[in-house]
Amino acid sequence: MADMFACAACGAALTVPVSRVAVPAHARQRYGHGLLPGLMEAGTYAVETEPYGPPWRRWDEVGAEEAAAQGVFAPVPALSYGPSGSIVLAPGDTRDTVVIPDRTDGLCCGTDGRDGPNLACEGCGEPVATLVDDCGHWQAVRFVPHAVHRLPGGARAARLAWEDLAEQWPATPPVEQQGYWSPQWEAAVGAALAHVLAASAGVPVAVPDGLLTDTFGRALRRLLPSGPQERRLGLSGPGLPLPDPAPDIALVPRHPQTGEVWQPPAGDLVAVPLYAEVWLHLAFARERSLLPVTGGMPAGELRDDPLPPRPWELFRPDRQVFADTLVRLPAVRLPWLREIYDRFRDRGYTAPF
Repeated sequence: MADMFACAACGAALTVPVSRVAVPAHARQRYGHGLLPGLMEAGTYAVETEPYGPPWRRWDEVGAEEAAAQGVFAPVPALSYGPSGSIVLAPGDTRDTVVIPDRTDGLCCGTDGRDGPNLACEGCGEPVATLVDDCGHWQAVRFVPHAVHRLPGGARAARLAWEDLAEQWPATPPVEQQGYWSPQWEAAVGAALAHVLAASAGVPVAVPDGLLTDTFGRALRRLLPSGPQERRLGLSGPGLPLPDPAPDIALVPRHPQTGEVWQPPAGDLVAVPLYAEVWLHLAFARERSLLPVTGGMPAGELRDDPLPPRPWELFRPDRQVFADTLVRLPAVRLPWLREIYDRFRDRGYTAPF
């Protein structure tokens, strides 16, 4: 059995059975101006460790020391002082909640959570969760941690072994059918890029040709100085042989259920976490046609009809996910990295990548 969550005030069940997974890379991402699908897959939930929602306090009110105690190490417009540990799940997996009418503000198409919890327990009327379904937001319900409790259940879903990751967990392709880069890739690469930048020690990073160059190469060239390349970026992880020579910085998978980061063998390699769905495509994906081929194909040959989707623009890591990750790395206090962050922040809405 999976977990269920109930109202802490009256005990009413507020969800269907759900299984815990890691927080998605795009959990706090804003994307475009249209309606987005659900953040979480049906039947799953995640627990966010960072504070969420109001009240908010401005940086000049909080100060660097108090912000650092909250895990933020460089200036941001404002910090959330909402509760930590929000339980996030798909709107369709909630039960017996009702909208609080005076807390439904948003931009134009729905609610964006600016007013705090906007769903109440139907049984007792206590505010229990925040529904977000406005344009540009991934649709989700976030239960306030102290407003619900987990109902005792049976055995939880078995943890997927690292060696089974490639066979049993789906990869996310980088390009959608319409030719747009996947927003999940933009978010995942934005988060990993902050870690790669910190691991670079401020020197240029060499990136292998192919999809890694398409997604990481241009941003690293723009953010780091030119000169002799002194760090190499690559991939490492379960089932993947380490290239020779080994990279100095390796993108490794974050476990899709637990969020645990795969640890490479002992050595000088710096491991940078990358969300599993993206890492799996980089490490193992091969483009294949889903249509039957009469007579078969020669070994090692790939069919080119229909062609796989190709992007119609250059890849850009998600700027807000990148910035949100970078300010939570203590290394951002180093002068060279803080200068990059300040330069990035001063660009406003212009594309820094």
